[in-house]
Amino acid sequence: MRLLQRPLHKLCFSPTSVLMASKKIFNSSFLSSPLPTSSHRHLLNTCKLPFSTFPLKPTSRILPLCLKTNGYSSFSNDNGTVLLENPMLKDSPKFSILKLKLEELGMDCDEISMPGQYNHLLCPMCKGGSNEEKSLSLHIDEDGGAAVWQCFRGTCGWAGNTRAFADSRSSYETSRKITKTKIKRQITVEGLELEPLCDELVAYFAERMISRQTLQRNAVMQKRCPDGQIVIAFTYQRKGELVSCKYRDIHKKFWQEADTEKIFYGLDDIKETSDIIIVEGEMDKLAMEEAGFRNCVSVPDGAPASVSSKDLPPEEKDTKYQYLWNCKEYLKEASRVILATDGDNPGQALAEELARRLGRERCWRVKWPKKNDVDHFKDANEVLMYLGPQVLRETVENAELYPIRGLFNFRDYFNEIDAYYYRTLGYEFGASTGWKALNHLYNVVPGELTIITGVPNSGKSEWIDALICNLNESIGWKFALCSMENKVREHARKLLEKHIKKPFFDARYGESAERMSMEEFEKGKQWLNDTFYLIRCEDDSLPSIKWVLDLAKAAVLRHGVQGLVIDPYNELDHQRPVSQTETEYVSQMLTRVKRFAQHHACHVWFVAHPRQLHNWVGSPPNLYDISGSAHFINKCDNGIVVHRNRDPEAGPIDQVQILVRKVRNKVAGTIGEAFLLYDRVSGQFMDIDDPRGLKQSHD
Repeated sequence: MRLLQRPLHKLCFSPTSVLMASKKIFNSSFLSSPLPTSSHRHLLNTCKLPFSTFPLKPTSRILPLCLKTNGYSSFSNDNGTVLLENPMLKDSPKFSILKLKLEELGMDCDEISMPGQYNHLLCPMCKGGSNEEKSLSLHIDEDGGAAVWQCFRGTCGWAGNTRAFADSRSSYETSRKITKTKIKRQITVEGLELEPLCDELVAYFAERMISRQTLQRNAVMQKRCPDGQIVIAFTYQRKGELVSCKYRDIHKKFWQEADTEKIFYGLDDIKETSDIIIVEGEMDKLAMEEAGFRNCVSVPDGAPASVSSKDLPPEEKDTKYQYLWNCKEYLKEASRVILATDGDNPGQALAEELARRLGRERCWRVKWPKKNDVDHFKDANEVLMYLGPQVLRETVENAELYPIRGLFNFRDYFNEIDAYYYRTLGYEFGASTGWKALNHLYNVVPGELTIITGVPNSGKSEWIDALICNLNESIGWKFALCSMENKVREHARKLLEKHIKKPFFDARYGESAERMSMEEFEKGKQWLNDTFYLIRCEDDSLPSIKWVLDLAKAAVLRHGVQGLVIDPYNELDHQRPVSQTETEYVSQMLTRVKRFAQHHACHVWFVAHPRQLHNWVGSPPNLYDISGSAHFINKCDNGIVVHRNRDPEAGPIDQVQILVRKVRNKVAGTIGEAFLLYDRVSGQFMDIDDPRGLKQSHD
C-alpha cells in the first residue's frame, strides 16, 4: 500500500466514520495481536489519510475506542480514514480562551473536537426545535484562535464568529440575517434528461401564437417526470451554457432546479444591447420575439405581492432579486430599460422593485391596451394572442418614461388642467367671503395660505370667525380651530352669536336686543359640534407647528374639514437649533404650512401680530411689520390687514377696514381696501352703504 504523509492539523473525519471504526476495532485481530512500537510509529508517520471537509450529521453518541501512541490518538475505519489528534493544540491557551467565549454564548464545549474541524452542536438560540436537532455547524480555525458558526434550521439561522483575543460581534438579531451561501450546481441537458418538444407541446405553444422557430432558438425543451407527465423545460443559459432550468406543467405550476444560479431567461439576447425589455414570464419573452424583439429577458421568480417599504438591501443580502446582480455586467451598459411586467398589482410592484435597483432615470414602462371599458390586457402574450404581433410591437414602442418621484411633465396634469379650464373642480375663482365689498378683492381658494395681521384689539380674530361662519352658511365648509387666545366657552359664545345673529347674554353689551332662546342655543350647540373641531393643548406646554398640522391632517381625513385657523403665531412653541436664525425658522415653518394646505386642499388662515410699533399714530400696519420675518408676506398666498378706527373724528368707531395687501392668484382677487360695519351686539360684520365701502387700490 502506498503511504502518504499529511499535516496533522488539517485532518478531519466524519462522526459516522468514527463509529464504524470502533466496530471494526472490536471485531478485528488487531487487538489480539498488538503491533510492536516500531510498527505504531510507522503507521503514524506514513499512513495514507483521506479526509472529508463536510462531515455527516452524527448518528450516535458512542465514543470510539482510541489507540494512543507517542502522544497522539488515532481512529481508523473500514475505508482507511484516520484522525490524528494533537493534545498540545487542544490544551493551548488560545483554544481554551476561545472555548470559554463559546460557552458564554451557550454552546456545549464538551462536544467540540479539536481545531480545524466542523462540529455539529445544539443551537443555543433555537435549542434545535422540538426534535432537539443538532443544527448548529461550528468550525474552529486550524490554530484554535477563531470560530465561525451558523444554525441551519430554517426558522433560526443564527450565525456569527469570534476570536480568542477579540470580543464576539454576534447577536441573534443581526447575525441571523446572514445569507446562507450554497454551492451552485453544475447542470447539463443530458444530466437533466431534457428532450426536444413533442408535437403536442409545439401545438400548445402554437395556440399561444409562439412558433416552432422561436421555441427552437430559445432552446425550449421538455422533461419526462417519474409519474409519466411531460412538462415544459425553459432552459436558462449564459454564454451558451446551461445554468438553470425552470419547469411548467399543464396546470401552470412552476418549479426550478434546486441550488442553481438565478439569472434572467434569455440572458444572451441582451448582450451589448442599449435597449432591454424585461418581462415577467418566459411566455412573455417568447411573445416579444414573435413581435420582433429579441432584446428581451424574463425574471426567473415572478412578482412580489407588493412593493417593499424598506430601504434597498446591500447586494449580498438582496436574495429575492439576486438575478439582477448576477447579470449586472449585461445590464450596466443599457441606456434604456423597458419594463413590460404584468398589468396586475404584483406586476406593477415588480416594475417598481426593478426600477429601484436599475435606476428610474433609464427605465420606461409599458401600458397594456384596453380589453374592454373596464379591463386591460394582462401581459405581452395575451396581447399577442388577441391583438397580434403588430399591436404588441406598437405597445412596446409607445412605452412611457417611468415616473420619478418629484419629476413630472405637464401631460401628467392634463386632467386637472382640463377640469380647471372647464370649471369642474369647484371654487376656481374662490369662494365668496359673504361681503359684497370684498368680492373683487379677496375670495377663499382651497389649498392657499392667508396671513392676517393687525394691531391688538383691531378685530382680527372676530373677523376670521365671521368669515368662517359665512363660508359654512354659504357652502357648508367645516373647520379646524387652533385658537390659543380664546377660552373654549368664550369662543363658542362668539361663534353662536354670529350664527344665530343674537347676543349670548341679555346684559351689558346686549343692550335691548333679544337674547338667543334656549331652543336656538341647543340648535346652535349642535351646529358648533357639526362644524368645528378644536385643536388644543390641554397641559402647560406650548404646541409646535408640527403638532398642530398633524392634528389638522387627522381632522381633514376623519371629518373632512376644508379650513384651518391658527391664531396666533406667537402662542406656538418656536424652539429652534442654536445655529438657525429666526428668519430661517419662519421660512421653514411657513413652507410646511403651505405644503399641508396644498396637499390637503385646505385653506389656512394664520394670524400673526405685528412687532411693537414705536410712535404709532393710529394708521394700519403693513405686512412687513409682522414680528419675526419678512417671510410672512413673501411666502403667503394672501396677506390681509384688519384695522379698526379708534378716532371718532375720523369716522364711525364701529367701522373696520380690511386691507388686502397681497393676492398671488389674480383669478381670486386683487390688492385693495374695503370697509365693513361691526355690530358689537351680535359680533357680525356687515357691508355698509358708503362711498368708501369699496376703495380699489391701483398701486
